[in-house]
Amino acid sequence: MEELLYWEVPTPDREAVCTWLREQWRPAGATVIPTPTGVRVQVSGAATELNLITWNLQRTTYLKVFRWGEHPLAQERLWCHHLTQALTQAFPCPHPVPPPYDSAHTSIFAALADCYPRTVAYFQRFPRGEADLERVYWWEQRWRAGVCHPDQPQTVIRTVASTGRPAYDLIYVGGALGVIHAAVMARLGYRVLLVERLPFGRMNREWNISRQEFQSLIDLGLFTPEEFEAVIAREYRDGFHQFYWPNVPPSLRAPVLHTPTVLNICLDADKLLQLAGDKLRRAGGDIWDETEFLGAAVGPEGVEVHTRQRLTGTEQRPAGRLLVDAMGTASPIAWQLNGGRAFDSVCPTVGAVVGGLSPQVWDPQYGDVLHSHGDISRGRQLIWELFPGRGDEAAIYLFHYHRIHPDNPGSLLDLYEDFFTILPEYRRCDLEQLTWIKPTFGYIPGHFSTRSQERRVAFDRLVAIGDAAALQSPLVFTGFGSLVRNLPRLTDLLDTALRHDLLSAGHLEHIRAYQGNTSVTWLFSKGMMVPTGRQLSPARINTILSTFFGLLAAAPPPWQINSLRIAAAGGTLRAWL
Repeated sequence: MEELLYWEVPTPDREAVCTWLREQWRPAGATVIPTPTGVRVQVSGAATELNLITWNLQRTTYLKVFRWGEHPLAQERLWCHHLTQALTQAFPCPHPVPPPYDSAHTSIFAALADCYPRTVAYFQRFPRGEADLERVYWWEQRWRAGVCHPDQPQTVIRTVASTGRPAYDLIYVGGALGVIHAAVMARLGYRVLLVERLPFGRMNREWNISRQEFQSLIDLGLFTPEEFEAVIAREYRDGFHQFYWPNVPPSLRAPVLHTPTVLNICLDADKLLQLAGDKLRRAGGDIWDETEFLGAAVGPEGVEVHTRQRLTGTEQRPAGRLLVDAMGTASPIAWQLNGGRAFDSVCPTVGAVVGGLSPQVWDPQYGDVLHSHGDISRGRQLIWELFPGRGDEAAIYLFHYHRIHPDNPGSLLDLYEDFFTILPEYRRCDLEQLTWIKPTFGYIPGHFSTRSQERRVAFDRLVAIGDAAALQSPLVFTGFGSLVRNLPRLTDLLDTALRHDLLSAGHLEHIRAYQGNTSVTWLFSKGMMVPTGRQLSPARINTILSTFFGLLAAAPPPWQINSLRIAAAGGTLRAWL
């Protein structure tokens, strides 16, 4: 027996594929005979036949063609070629668009139930599930608007002749990463305002880090060692990296890669944010939460920020010397500054913090840093992460590397439907027995650049940080990891700019977290992306990952840990070369 073809059919409906094989596919000069899992192909008088089998995994149908017999059939290669062409036409790769939703006339659950039934069912189990699902929908709509219409960015920054007298030195928009940066600057004596769209301290992400990385925040004096220990939810023993291997050539299959000091600290994100917020307030800073950013007017003496309180509708226009954009990928400022090329790649990421995982499902002393349990699925190589948390809690993520395309922006809602459908395949758990604590989701961006100044991160009296700046590659995720690693340098440069009033775009462009190795790591990450409109061999990306991680696993520890140093920040792989 010899395998002739391995192919992915991007539909969860295996029966539809089998019906098509039995009724629509007609290999010339052969007879098609139905079987329970596909068809057999026989040629009159030939001792050899073909067997086509199908199976389901990851909401996807896979197909293999085997030759049964010692001698090839005359047309078997041509049949396989025509089969892949016909399957591609009959079952094109879907790029679903969420249905319209008007909160004034229906609930988010009713609006999405037909298209995303499992997502709706399980979001109803989260404590704030309706608001959280509205947030997912809002985030996806904001992302799609920028990707699908990059030449029509919303104009939110404008230049004016004069503004009000600055009451603040710094106005931060975005309260997750923003509050850490803001607290450092407030402790240096600057007047700081933080504007946050959500209730302060609520975020849709969890954070993992290493002790060595967090040390930079201690060295800055923002946190004490005792405070750091108090915000640790769990410190686990080891983290694993392994990729789906059944279809990887035996010579390229990699052993498990162990990274015991990578992302092994699970932070209590809520406690960390509240602690940073308290430090900001004690240093004289202000926090306006549930307040939406509408735009900003930049003048010679300052920047006036237009905001609206979401609960009351009250509009205010505080003025500061400098505006800091920490709004992440949803930032309209980032899209305006960079026009048609705000981001090059992205990791759509979804997941949840859950309780009730049985020790038979996962030992809480270990983390699953990068793991795949299947091959390419509907144009994406899905990758899982699992990080133990407090008690029996764990944060579980599902994501994929994606090259941005206007016809295929990348969908959080579709990925959530995958998450809730295939989580039992990955962890062999009963979703009905889990406690659904909190959803985690977001678009984590990357930007390819061969020069440090290629991407705009500043305007007069405005600078971007974190995911809004997107100066990390898809292997240097995320904004949190990038901010922590670069915080001492960025705050020192910003302090210098403010003290000497060097607040023009030309000066502020130098305050950036660019790292020269991002060009190299972006090229590697591109090997994990399936180009829109193309269909790759299903095992292609797992083969690449197994090869790369096999080299790391075989390397001596000093080289493995110190020279290449692999890490993952906030949900994906991070590499320093």
